[in-house]
Amino acid sequence: MTSPEDKLLREAERREERHKSWLREGDPSIARRLAQIGVLGWIIVLPMLVGIFLGRWLDAALHSGIFWTSPLLILGLALGCWSAWKWMNSE
Repeated sequence: MTSPEDKLLREAERREERHKSWLREGDPSIARRLAQIGVLGWIIVLPMLVGIFLGRWLDAALHSGIFWTSPLLILGLALGCWSAWKWMNSE
């Protein structure tokens, strides 16, 4: 089990590295921020679209109304949000 002091020390070192990186590189440009927003949007939307198309195909093949489309859309949304969360934490 890690002690609270170790956790605090790791976080302090991490913050110091981020600060040094910011001093070295400065703030990201507006274009980079807009690109990040665009990528983030596609990371969320693409799994939703795949869920919709897969659900519509299953519903057409099984004659089931929107039985598969709705849950696969929600599953795509959840997967997209999880992927966006992971991507944002890695940046």
